Amino acid sequence: MAAVFAVATAALIWARRHLILVAVVGRSMEPTLRSGDRVLARRVPLARVRPGDVVVVVAPAEMTAGRPTRPDPAGPPGLLIKRAYAVPGDPVPVDRVPLLRRGGEQVVPAGRLVVLGDNPSQSYDSRECGYIPEPDVLGVVVRPRPRAD
Repeated sequence: MAAVFAVATAALIWARRHLILVAVVGRSMEPTLRSGDRVLARRVPLARVRPGDVVVVVAPAEMTAGRPTRPDPAGPPGLLIKRAYAVPGDPVPVDRVPLLRRGGEQVVPAGRLVVLGDNPSQSYDSRECGYIPEPDVLGVVVRPRPRAD
């Protein structure tokens, strides 16, 4: 019995360090994800994010009235779910994100990520806030959990 408890405890500790469950709020990722869906994301460093991955990031300070919130593993408010559009070393997508012209870089700088929502007219993303810094990239979605209708 003690061995089962130890294994279960170790599994729970591993899951809390490596996974994050986040609820989708809003319409920015429609039709891929809808408000009320939940996603399971694996915590990964920016180096493991690829263009096209759906990622969970900390909401930029501009969106949270200058008070960015650092989430705990339970996923409180202050998180965004977006699609990674360009990663470090990729060409800067100034055609899709004109705001990035200001920096003058030809490629996405190290430690930065460009994200876009799948539903541009309803999305707050890199078009408004610019690059997402590496510390604010929390993970890559590994499994959507659609709501039951």
